[in-house]
Amino acid sequence: MFTAVDNPYLVPDTGTFNVREAATAPPGDSPGKRDCRRRLKAATKELRELQRVLYAHDRYAALLIFQAMDAAGKDGTIRSVLTGVNPAGCQVYSFKQPSAAELDHDFLWRTARSLPERGRIGVFNRSYYEEVLVVRVHPELLRYQRLPAVDPDSIWHERLESIRDHERHLAGNGTVILKFWLNVSLEEQRRRFLARLDQPEKNWKFAVGDVAERRHWDDYMQAYEEALRGTSRKWAPWYAIPADDKPYMRMVVAEVLVQTLGKLGLRYPQPDADAVARFDEMRKLLEGEAS
Repeated sequence: MFTAVDNPYLVPDTGTFNVREAATAPPGDSPGKRDCRRRLKAATKELRELQRVLYAHDRYAALLIFQAMDAAGKDGTIRSVLTGVNPAGCQVYSFKQPSAAELDHDFLWRTARSLPERGRIGVFNRSYYEEVLVVRVHPELLRYQRLPAVDPDSIWHERLESIRDHERHLAGNGTVILKFWLNVSLEEQRRRFLARLDQPEKNWKFAVGDVAERRHWDDYMQAYEEALRGTSRKWAPWYAIPADDKPYMRMVVAEVLVQTLGKLGLRYPQPDADAVARFDEMRKLLEGEAS
């Protein structure tokens, strides 16, 4: 079972994470935008090779989970970090409002069906964490889940416990789990919403409901704090990434991913002696065809 790489944005597994202390902007000595883009490019180049070895090694799967408030940059980060990765070795799922069929199962069912196979990178754009974030802020949504009983004093604790057990099981069976909370500030979100209104090519991204959710900002921050406190573990770490600066955010995510995969000891399979002997036979046959 892998352990988390050290990083300033790693959420500790001590239950002490404080959302008010989590940065939304890069530190003052951070690289400039040009250097961030350069480092992102270098990381994505390295990731392309790591993904090929991951696929050939066929012992691990990688699951990347992205959670954030609206306009934090989930889509753009996923696109930027995975640029150039072989589509045959990668899959991205976006989880929105659950369907009737999904509501007829437990809250982990719909994401469990989309987990990556060994050798592949899977990405969840939102995930089962919506059940302890959006649903916690809007507990009236529970009535659509037709649960046999709901104890408002224990359901969130029980769901966090289920998530911990689920992730421990996945990690123990070869899934490398990395979870990224893209931490955007309320003010930066406001600016990005205005950009969606002002720029015609971004109008399609704008949703009236997103603005209404800003009224619940403090409730969401409390839900995030408890979710990250309760589920950041060495085998399934959370990283609280500053999201007000997109180039910096994307660079950090890419470098965490590269560092994590680099620690796995991935290697291309080595043929045994019998296979090598067969290679020699096949080489002679192929070379004979040329004559």
